[in-house]
Amino acid sequence: MAGLLYRLGRFAARRHWLVIIAWIVIMGIAGGTYALFAGTISSSITIPNTKTSQVQDQLADKFPSANGGNGTLVFETTSGKAFTSAQKSGVDDFLTDLEDLDGVKGATSGFSTQDRLDDQRQKIVDGRKEITDGRQKIEDGQAQLDAQKAQLESGKQQIADAQAKLDAQKQQLSAASSSGAAAQAQAAQAQAAAASAAAAQAQAAQAQLTQAQAQIDAQQAQITSGEQQLTQAQQQIDENTTKLDDSAKQLEQGSDLLDLSKDIRFVSSNGSAAIGTVQFTKSTYEVPQTTKTAISDKAEAAKIDGVRVYVSNDIAQGVPSILGPGEIAGVIVAAIVLFLMLRTIVGAAVPLVSAVLGIGVASLAALSFSSLVEFISVTPVLGVMLGLAVGIDYSLFILNRHRTQLKQGMGVHESIGLANGTSGNAVVFAGATVIVALLALNITGIPFLGLMGTVGAVAVFFAILIATSFTPALLSIIGMRILRGKERTRIGNTGSTRVPNKPMSTWRAVITLVAGVAVLGTIALPATQMRLGLPSGSSEAVDSSQYKAYKTLSKEFGAGQNGPLLVVATLPNAISKDDVTATEVTIGQAIAKNDDVDAVLPIGASKARDIIAFQVKPNGGPDSISTEDLVKDLRTQDVTVDDGKATLGVAGNASANIDVSEKLSNVLPLYLAVVVGLSLIILIVVFRSFLVPITATAGFILSVLAAFGGLTAIYQWGWFGSVFGVHDPAPILSFLPIIEIGILFGLAMDYQLFLVSGMREAYAHGASAKVAVQRGLHAGRAVVTAAAIIMISVFAGFIFSDSSTIKPIGFGLAFGVLVDAFVVRMLLIPAAMHLLGKSAWWFPKWLDRIVPDVDVEGAKLERSHPGDRNADLQRSSEPATVGAAQAHDDTRTGTHALPVEPDANPHESGHKPAHRAE
Repeated sequence: MAGLLYRLGRFAARRHWLVIIAWIVIMGIAGGTYALFAGTISSSITIPNTKTSQVQDQLADKFPSANGGNGTLVFETTSGKAFTSAQKSGVDDFLTDLEDLDGVKGATSGFSTQDRLDDQRQKIVDGRKEITDGRQKIEDGQAQLDAQKAQLESGKQQIADAQAKLDAQKQQLSAASSSGAAAQAQAAQAQAAAASAAAAQAQAAQAQLTQAQAQIDAQQAQITSGEQQLTQAQQQIDENTTKLDDSAKQLEQGSDLLDLSKDIRFVSSNGSAAIGTVQFTKSTYEVPQTTKTAISDKAEAAKIDGVRVYVSNDIAQGVPSILGPGEIAGVIVAAIVLFLMLRTIVGAAVPLVSAVLGIGVASLAALSFSSLVEFISVTPVLGVMLGLAVGIDYSLFILNRHRTQLKQGMGVHESIGLANGTSGNAVVFAGATVIVALLALNITGIPFLGLMGTVGAVAVFFAILIATSFTPALLSIIGMRILRGKERTRIGNTGSTRVPNKPMSTWRAVITLVAGVAVLGTIALPATQMRLGLPSGSSEAVDSSQYKAYKTLSKEFGAGQNGPLLVVATLPNAISKDDVTATEVTIGQAIAKNDDVDAVLPIGASKARDIIAFQVKPNGGPDSISTEDLVKDLRTQDVTVDDGKATLGVAGNASANIDVSEKLSNVLPLYLAVVVGLSLIILIVVFRSFLVPITATAGFILSVLAAFGGLTAIYQWGWFGSVFGVHDPAPILSFLPIIEIGILFGLAMDYQLFLVSGMREAYAHGASAKVAVQRGLHAGRAVVTAAAIIMISVFAGFIFSDSSTIKPIGFGLAFGVLVDAFVVRMLLIPAAMHLLGKSAWWFPKWLDRIVPDVDVEGAKLERSHPGDRNADLQRSSEPATVGAAQAHDDTRTGTHALPVEPDANPHESGHKPAHRAE
């Protein structure tokens, strides 16, 4: 690799314009593909195949009419008084105007929604009165019917008495008729006249009885008719009573539903704030940014007298700017550090120009695929962060080595080639560790994380390519002007470089190690209380529309209005239409019994009536602990219905937070195993040691835990909030820890490589293990310090971004690099290496013969290419005094090399030096 990079550096030096033009053409091609194929960038963070996404998919499938996302707008009167009729009309007109935008299905005013809810409540009140009146009428009718029944029973008794009397008379008449016939037979003709008179009387009596019977039969017929009428009347009363009972039951069910949702309002109780809803044709995540921006622009430009319009986070959250004031300030600080180190403007410009070209090509090339793959807004910004930071550092390492060689008297082209083959070789290996850590994010199975890692790896890859090709071309054009005037006049007379020959004291090493671990452990303590979540409107800038919308909703409607939950109840069997309301009441009341539930609003049943959806307003905000607990409780709750048990699913910000945290916690062990495992293998090959990679990894763990502690203290607890712009502390961005681990591991190994490689080289050249520690630290600390400051400055510039997502990422990386570079790599690692002594470099001989010698420092290249130190200088127009180079004034990875002791380099043959002073 060193030889290839040497030849690449020489080619770039000789054909500098060809290389520069080639990169400009590549930049143009990347820009062209971006213009032709770039798609939209989403501002929302989603993970497929989670419980939340499953519920969302279920809703989209079962409720096609409601398919599409919703966005919230908040209207507030400037006077704090209730909306006037004119203001309400203005709000309605504003929302109607939004319906003309592409991607907007409709817009609903909170006034009309609240009116419908109020009308429904009034109908319940009126319905209860009607039912009360109806029951009174039924009771009156029943009383009249009972009176009629009593009269009818009295008539029936009178008829029965008359019938009994008539029957007695009939019996008497029958007896009289029998005795008259006998007398007629006995008296014969003597009494014929008397018998004839008796018979006439009997016939008359019989006629009276027949007439009386006819009257009784007529009365009985009337009573029978009356009974039929009463039966019909009773049946009618019973039917009315049943209908009234059914109406009352439905009314009470409706009343129960309204009672469940009584705390859900769309106009505040004092009438000074209202909620407007915009429904999109696609899900909120898929809505084009142009549509959201158009809504935000209209809200900002709204001219409703006495009314302010705020757009919530689901609409206003957009793509953060890549270079804002904070980011530019970070680049300026990096430029100042470069100038102070190099003392030439042209020298300071080389790393900056190289880094900017690298991030330009990488960003445009990556975003060209944004129409095929969903990019979230933070992805290109992370690429810019990394590309800018490592691009400056990698170019600086090569440039610094080149400057040192020029001051020794080496020719320009030879110096460029040799710097590219030595420091450039170290850059490739250092960059490889970063790329490995970033690409390993793809094993998490989380698409947006894998894409972030890939884009970051692409940025680092182009930074390496630019540093090893474009930077040498620039250095060739600049020539000797890369040195200051005084430096050019002293070429070849650099004098001896003092190197330490005395190790640090053991007590100092012990105290440094113990104190450093104690300090970092203390800083890391807040990390034990770290909570993860997704950003909400409360994290945005206080003057932003989404922050004002969030605060207005919390104040006027309750904190839960900012993060309502979608709850879907899956029924054991489909239900009939008549049972929908009763089932909604049963499930809604069961949901309402959970702690921290303010209100439950039924959304409706699916077409097949096998699932029922609810909107649940929690008591706490979307990132509160109580809401997280509520989500967990709902997901484990079974509700008893007529046919069995209904299971509940939950979607919403709080449930998404839980899903993201669970997903990341599940994949984190695998990610760590892969990243640490691969990086340890790389470090073992590079350093040919077991303990050095282990101490490097242990130091990284301390660094990342301290970074997590700082993040928790500032962004979750609110410490130093005024300094870092944290006005509303909130949980840490859910995917930040794993991103932090991946990036910091790669960067930490960068500094480990640049510092410890100097220690290994000194040890291989015969210095004692403890002296080698001091020599390696002395040789590398200047350039590593400058590189770390530059990287910290670039990352810190993003702390003051407008995006609540970017801020903690910038801080975490800046603070992590600060701790790792200045505490772990420059204090703890040297102390640990001193205490380990020569055992730090123990490596089995059999393994030493197997493991390839990667020659990360390019030592073999340097010995085979000593370079003509005068040839190129003679062609230079700059005056220079060329002298003999000092044998030991050489740099490794941008640092001074160490004097070779008499036993040369026995390590290269697989043997340690014969004599070392420990």
